[in-house]
Amino acid sequence: MIEVRPSQHMQNLGVAQQGADILHRPATPFDLPAEREAAQAVIDQLFAAVDRIGRVHSFAKGMGLAAPQIGLDRAAALVLPPDPEAAPIILLNPRVTDASEESDEQYEGCLSFFDVRGMVPRPLRIEVTATSLDGTEIVTVYERGLARLIAHEIDHLNGLLYTHRMRPGIHPIPVEEYRGTGSTWTY
Repeated sequence: MIEVRPSQHMQNLGVAQQGADILHRPATPFDLPAEREAAQAVIDQLFAAVDRIGRVHSFAKGMGLAAPQIGLDRAAALVLPPDPEAAPIILLNPRVTDASEESDEQYEGCLSFFDVRGMVPRPLRIEVTATSLDGTEIVTVYERGLARLIAHEIDHLNGLLYTHRMRPGIHPIPVEEYRGTGSTWTY
């Protein structure tokens, strides 16, 4: 039996890992509706990647994936809310346009460095402006856990990892310590 670290498992599933240049630079926005077909192609690739990842790992608190994480330099992300009945959220050219002053601090994980979890402060409510395929701007308010997921993915599109949001002196902890299990992925 070969022991595989969680981050190696994600890399095997096509997720770019920390240190990859694409994760540290802002993604290229779409010119919509002119780039409608290109945007749809990226959305389709995000859904395919989320499907691959979801077959081997469940995410009870929801899951998100940004295009740069699968090697695509475009401003698109896909978020699956924690409620399995909720529709996936597609974000094209998203930006946070307002945020509450009220925040909380919780552990976050990232598919691009899945071996650790970090305590990250985030606003409890954010307002996001995104673009639809037809070029219309849509403003949506997200709260609590969903606001955290959305903000995390928007950070990816701006070339930021959650470690950029952690308070000074706070560092990620190994996933085994976070889970309290000491387990690793095995094949």
